[in-house]
Amino acid sequence: MSEERPPSDAAQEETADEVRVEEAHATDDDAWAKACAEDLAAEKARRRAQHGPPPGSAAEELRKLVDAVADKLSGLQSPLFGAVASGTAQQMVNQVVQQAKAAVEPVLERNPEVFDHLAAAGSELLAAYRSAVENQERRWTARGTGSGDEEPGPGEHIDLD
Repeated sequence: MSEERPPSDAAQEETADEVRVEEAHATDDDAWAKACAEDLAAEKARRRAQHGPPPGSAAEELRKLVDAVADKLSGLQSPLFGAVASGTAQQMVNQVVQQAKAAVEPVLERNPEVFDHLAAAGSELLAAYRSAVENQERRWTARGTGSGDEEPGPGEHIDLD
């Protein structure tokens, strides 16, 4: 016969304390995650209020640009054409705008991620250009200070005094 003894009061209290600690720890983690989520949502709302809505994808921004240019061109009245030709010119502008929209829309619908990649590539090219220009400016300004770090150029120094 095996004798199983019921756990002592001290052992039961230790087990109950461990359970309470684990529950409190889980509750603390949930509270921390909830507080972080609330802070993040509040910060996003503050930034939206301060800066307006965040920009959309590159494809959405291109679509907005095309629409804005189309609206501007459609509303443009040219004094160069005169009263008779302005109606015909306006029709031609509207036709060109519609053709441009018809050409851009399918590309935007089929490949919206391409424009995101192109925008990222453009940003990288701009950063590379900026770095090259800054380095060149640094060399140009170092020559003018007479620091002696750079070799003199092929030109000859002429003293005007």
